[in-house]
Amino acid sequence: MEATWLLPDLDDEIAAPFWAGTARGELLVQTCASCGHWRMPPRPMCPVCRSLDDAWVATSGASTIWSFAVPHPPLLPAYAEVAPYNVIVVALDEDPAIRFVGNLLARPDGPINEIDPATIEIGEHVHVAYQQVDDVTLPRWLRA
Repeated sequence: MEATWLLPDLDDEIAAPFWAGTARGELLVQTCASCGHWRMPPRPMCPVCRSLDDAWVATSGASTIWSFAVPHPPLLPAYAEVAPYNVIVVALDEDPAIRFVGNLLARPDGPINEIDPATIEIGEHVHVAYQQVDDVTLPRWLRA
C-alpha cells in the first residue's frame, strides 16, 4: 500500500491565493494592503498595523538556503520510504525575513531524496521550481 503525502488544504481561505499562485507557477507573498508589510505564512491580520486588508505580490523565487535538516526514520509513514531526504528553509532574496520550507531537488521533476545532504550549504543560492503532488503544486528549490 502506497503512503499518502501530507498536503496543504487548498480550500483554506487565508492560504488559498498562495496555492492558486503555485498552480500558475508563481511564488506569491501576502502583503498588507494598508502598510505594505510582507508576511509569510499567510494570516488574517497584519502584525505591524493590524489591518485585515491584504494583497498578494509575485516574487522572483530567488532565495538563499537559510537552514536545512535531514529527517531519518522513524517518521510519519508517508515519508519513511523516501528517507533520508532534505528539508530546507530558504530566505527570499527580495525580503530575507520571508522564509519558505521545502526540498532541494536536482531537477524539477526529481525526488526529494536524490540530493546528497552532505553537499547542501547554508548560504547557497537557489531558485523556486514547482512540482505537482496529487492536486497540489508545491514550491521546491533548485540550485541557482
